[in-house]
Amino acid sequence: MTTDSTVHASNNSLKDASSAYLRSAMHQPVQWHEWSEEAFAKAAREDKPILLDIGAVWCHWCHVMDRESYEDPKLAAVVNEHFVAIKVDRDERPDVDSRYQAAVQSMSGQGGWPLTAVLTPDGKPYFGGTYFPPEERYGRPSFERVLRTMAEVWKKQRTEVTDTAGSVMAAIEHGETFAGRSGQLSATLVDKLVSHAVGQFDAQHGGFGSQPKFPHPSALDLLIDVVGRTGDEAAKKTVVVTLEKMALGGIYDQLAGGFHRYSVDERWVVPHFEKMLYDNAGLLKNYAHAYQTFVNPEFARVAKDIIRWMDEWLTDRERGGFYASQDADVTLDDDGDYFTWTREEAAAVLTPEELSVVELHYHIGHVGDMHHNPQKNVLHVNFTLDDTARRLKLPVPEVQARIASASKKLYAARLERSAPFLDKTIYTSWNAMAVSAYLQAGRVLHLGSTVAFALKTLDRILAEAWNEESGLAHVISYAGSDKPKERICGVLDDYAFTVEACLDGWEATGEIKYYKAAEQIGDAMVARFYDLVGGGFFDAELPTEGKVLGALSARRKPLQDTPTPAGNPSAVIALLRLEHLNGRQDLRERAEDTLENFAGIVEHFGLYAGSYGLALQQYLQAPTQVVVIGEGDEARRLKATALAGYAVNKSVIRLGAEQISPLSLPPMLAETLPALPGIEDGVMAVVCRGNACLPPVHDANALLAAMAG
Repeated sequence: MTTDSTVHASNNSLKDASSAYLRSAMHQPVQWHEWSEEAFAKAAREDKPILLDIGAVWCHWCHVMDRESYEDPKLAAVVNEHFVAIKVDRDERPDVDSRYQAAVQSMSGQGGWPLTAVLTPDGKPYFGGTYFPPEERYGRPSFERVLRTMAEVWKKQRTEVTDTAGSVMAAIEHGETFAGRSGQLSATLVDKLVSHAVGQFDAQHGGFGSQPKFPHPSALDLLIDVVGRTGDEAAKKTVVVTLEKMALGGIYDQLAGGFHRYSVDERWVVPHFEKMLYDNAGLLKNYAHAYQTFVNPEFARVAKDIIRWMDEWLTDRERGGFYASQDADVTLDDDGDYFTWTREEAAAVLTPEELSVVELHYHIGHVGDMHHNPQKNVLHVNFTLDDTARRLKLPVPEVQARIASASKKLYAARLERSAPFLDKTIYTSWNAMAVSAYLQAGRVLHLGSTVAFALKTLDRILAEAWNEESGLAHVISYAGSDKPKERICGVLDDYAFTVEACLDGWEATGEIKYYKAAEQIGDAMVARFYDLVGGGFFDAELPTEGKVLGALSARRKPLQDTPTPAGNPSAVIALLRLEHLNGRQDLRERAEDTLENFAGIVEHFGLYAGSYGLALQQYLQAPTQVVVIGEGDEARRLKATALAGYAVNKSVIRLGAEQISPLSLPPMLAETLPALPGIEDGVMAVVCRGNACLPPVHDANALLAAMAG
């Protein structure tokens, strides 16, 4: 007779999943279930606890635990006998992940992936951790011992389990639901956030703190904004050194462009090699905004290189859309081998003259950087172009030419290797982030094709993810399929980021359809997520049909950037940008109430509150809108002048003369622009600040004066 513990592994239900991460476990002997009412009903019917595993396709240690434990028939039999096993893709279900991350952090003091939790049949956690080894090591108990102990606890200590689970559920709900209204919405609060970031700055290597080092895109944008307003030298040094050092390091892919997820050392040399869409979207904005403010050509080069990598690897060129991630490894036996080089591997594809240069410039030696294979080198800039030329006593142009030719050969050789898995899932929130980054960088760097692809993607989001009745979907498509088999409801991030992307689309094109979409989605965001009683935004809706499963009953209001911008400040920025265009006081009131909801607590989040700082700046600073009207070289000069210098409250809109009509403009501009004297007189720029517009100007110097006034 066949039982759950003896069914062939190929029969587990993940064979029907859409997620690439879930499908990768379809042949495991564990009888996995997706997150579903059926799985919870089975646990209740059989009176078994739930084993919850949350991971991601790009997560190295998730795959390690899969191979070591979940692919072991002996351990799988223990799971199948004592538990109902549920596997979740954290990218596909951020609402599930965020709650159980909070639970595990409250129980164990740490979170991350793989996330391993044991739940009551109704989904309340009573034990949790991250990676557990198959045998006792790393100071951790064996996974089998954990499983047998937790199963025994469920059978014999039910009262204690119930008490623990209740306490953890309270901790989940409390984790990001703050009572912080004692704070003041003032520039002083911005100063505190900036001071915290500058205080964490590593002056030698750039970045914040010591290892491991993560990029903090929202915090960097906040510093760039503050530098542009105040000239703060400490903030300027923090931004410039950090962006320069990151671009020199191994966290930056010196051959293909783009950034890996984080660095395991303080020097940015050895990264975790997975590459995420959201990281590269955030950093693309950083480098584009830094170029706007500091006019450093190196920042423009890096921004273009990020776009080069995203164009080549992360984009659906035909239909529009950005893919989610590229994995770190090809197999579990390597650690970034695709991206790294032994000296012999480099010598095999380079001339001796090229090798003599890049072994200094990129630090390619016989002894490398990787623990698993000490011969493997992570390419990073050890000696600058000038330093390399001086050491080799060669002209700088010759060294530059050798580096360029060597880099092309190394990349061509790398492309011959088996590449790590590319997750071609298209998520709404991350795509909206990338659309905004492409539009902002494309406009600053005069990259027409970059702007065009962003608009193609935005059109796809609006066509395939948005529905006026059902709202936004979180997943637009999976690899190899047009649409998800089951719709996954959008979370707050999907709405807030999409509103911002639509407004960026409006600014880039002057097409009123993008403004109207932003207003419509913004209204839906307020209706679906805003807390009318306590203020602020919940991260997820309660379902209108079916049961609320597990910890999804906990209501959470995200404030912390983790690492994507937090939902509440992102919603504030979206609402304030809309209010600047339509004058709706209800939107400003919601935004103000949300900021006040967290004002008393936010300074304690430091680097992880960068997006709150940007939202507060958007609230405190009167909006500046620069409208450039007309075509030709002079219009392009005026637009470039207007774009110089990043400021979170500044928008630059390019309009054709035919677009200056009440029907083609958002309400606030429709009230002012068509009536301005001289508006029909050729190419011009109009600066609107607050609720008033200045007379049109016709040259760059006059525009600079109007913007400074």
